[in-house]
Amino acid sequence: MYYLAQVYRNLGENERAATYCHSTLQRQLQLNQFSPMEWALNAATLSQYYITKGQYMEGRHCLAAATVISGLAGEVPSEAAARESETESERREQLQQKRADIARCWIKYCLNLLQDAKKLLEDNIGELDTDRQDELRRARRQEEEEEEKGRKSAMLFGSENTFDSIASVEEKVMCLLPLGFTEARAVFLVGQNYVTQAKEYFQMDGYVTDHIEILQDHSSLFRALAFFEEDLERRCKMHKRRVDMLEPICNDLNSRYYLLIRRQLMFELAETYNEMMDLKLTLANRQADNHSLDSHTIKKFNHLCSASAKYFQMFLDSLCSPEGKQPEHLEEEVLRPALVARFRVARLHSKLMSSSPPVQLENLNRALENYKYVVQYCEAHPEAAAAVETELELSTEMVGLLPLKINRLKSRMAANN
Repeated sequence: MYYLAQVYRNLGENERAATYCHSTLQRQLQLNQFSPMEWALNAATLSQYYITKGQYMEGRHCLAAATVISGLAGEVPSEAAARESETESERREQLQQKRADIARCWIKYCLNLLQDAKKLLEDNIGELDTDRQDELRRARRQEEEEEEKGRKSAMLFGSENTFDSIASVEEKVMCLLPLGFTEARAVFLVGQNYVTQAKEYFQMDGYVTDHIEILQDHSSLFRALAFFEEDLERRCKMHKRRVDMLEPICNDLNSRYYLLIRRQLMFELAETYNEMMDLKLTLANRQADNHSLDSHTIKKFNHLCSASAKYFQMFLDSLCSPEGKQPEHLEEEVLRPALVARFRVARLHSKLMSSSPPVQLENLNRALENYKYVVQYCEAHPEAAAAVETELELSTEMVGLLPLKINRLKSRMAANN
């Protein structure tokens, strides 16, 4: 069965591979022929296949079993014992790492569950569709009744002794997609708890890449939870937590060794500040209620706008040659991000608020320059257009409209002088 699992995986028949892998793990438990930590890691790895298929009940069962069976490997030796004996030191290291790996699989479970729920519930502008939410809640009652039947027919792990322990771990987190903030928060808190566990082992000192991946997952958990939050002020605070988490690391990382990770962080920070800016503007417009925005609100808005533009620009600068020259041809993996960053920088400069006409003019010219770049790049490389259809359409429109706005502003400035 084990070999069949490998063969089918190499043939790309993942579903059959997973079935044989599951059966192998079941047999090992039944015959009591397994190494607890190895078994637990295999079960946790299998869970990731089920999660990508949206089979959360099976994924959760694998992870709960992994948590329980890893406990059979015993306690992590104390630091004092590890110092005295080389064997104990190795055992301590292995147990800590494998338990942290299982925690990371749990993080992915919670994150995917929230993200799949978000996809199901969002409308065409990425907001919560309340009609869809009500419809799914009605269907949920029937689904919960059927879940119990499915639960019994699913491929269960364990013996009489471990069934109850596995079930008690499963009860801590749902396997149905959360449909509201309370359910989403419960999933988020479980994920956040595993983030803490994983970070205890994968520390920045020694495990830079792993530590940052865990932080990125933590940030993604906040982002997914923010979708369910109806209070815009609280939603904004969740995005602020993401910034506080990622910004210091992004600024401290050495570009020479961690260029790709830094690019990911720059882009995420730029998008997070962008989301905060949109939220603040929506809030301010609600509160202003036809009155003009006060200077404090404008200052806050401009700060978020500038911070977003700064990180998008940092991302774009990271693509330049050592001499600071822009690439003539964008590689496929950075094509969409680079053009989207250009589009966003343009949009952000056109949104900046200022009472000074020369500053307004400078911002509009910067916006036009970036919109033009998107249009001209796609004209020179027609294959790029498919990657940024919406952004290209809007950029083309703005390249036509902005010069009129700029000329009107120049006329007004000339008249005033």
